[in-house]
Amino acid sequence: MGTYSGQGDYAELMELVDTLQDTVQHLRESGTQLAYREMDYRKALRLRILDERNNKTPVTIISDICRGDPHIAELKRARDCAEAIYKADLESINAIKTVIRVIENQIDREWSTTK
Repeated sequence: MGTYSGQGDYAELMELVDTLQDTVQHLRESGTQLAYREMDYRKALRLRILDERNNKTPVTIISDICRGDPHIAELKRARDCAEAIYKADLESINAIKTVIRVIENQIDREWSTTK
């Protein structure tokens, strides 16, 4: 049998591992951003709800009124966008890990045929 010629596979694998590490770092950042956006939204919503309760607004409509407030809606939008980025980072990590497994299996097959 010939010699193993899959150095390109190995180089691709190492590149994917680097990409995975970068994406994990980005996940940390996007996760932190999500946590801050969630905190801002919940704090503002809480204060708005307390204001409406002090104004004797009927409890049955407080939630709708507060969530319809432009400031609260903007905070929720920012939170939702941060969540979307966080979830996209997770999916990217899973996709990279899948490709890494495929390349590792390919390398293993190549090595097993060269023995």
